[in-house]
Amino acid sequence: MESSLLYQAARKGNVAALSELQLDNLILDKFFINNSFSETPLHVLAMLGHVDFVKELLNHKPELAKELDMWRCTLLHLAVANDHLETVNLLLSVVDCELLCTTWDEEERNPLHLAAMRGRIDVLRELLKVAPKAGQVGLKGQSGTILYVCVRYNQLEAMKLLMDVIDDYQFCECQR
Repeated sequence: MESSLLYQAARKGNVAALSELQLDNLILDKFFINNSFSETPLHVLAMLGHVDFVKELLNHKPELAKELDMWRCTLLHLAVANDHLETVNLLLSVVDCELLCTTWDEEERNPLHLAAMRGRIDVLRELLKVAPKAGQVGLKGQSGTILYVCVRYNQLEAMKLLMDVIDDYQFCECQR
């Protein structure tokens, strides 16, 4: 019962409803163990950009920011894909940036690849500030760099930003 109320509050971004649930770590642990949804409430929040709600849940249990959904997306993947800069900045302040920025989703992309692919310039700039090496990581299981992503998805501004921030020789030595 508590888990469905938590999920409903997350979908609405209703911080007051969250407070009424009197969250403790045990409730959160039970939810994540018994979760029958394809994503956690935090994944819903990251997709919708409910930053205050995300902050409240992470205050209770910061390690939840590392949870993966069924597509192996972190909260950061979803916030980046949906261009929620404030949520991106919150996540980067709470969790190990290098870990979040280099985690691959089911499509074998890290959050920087997603930002470049979707032309999320402000988000990409923030990610490069905290984890520039993640921009040097090649697409998992494929040849090609983040520059390839920019070309493939016609994202010239993202390519310009990457070229300004990352030295040319570093693209040639992409890690996998």
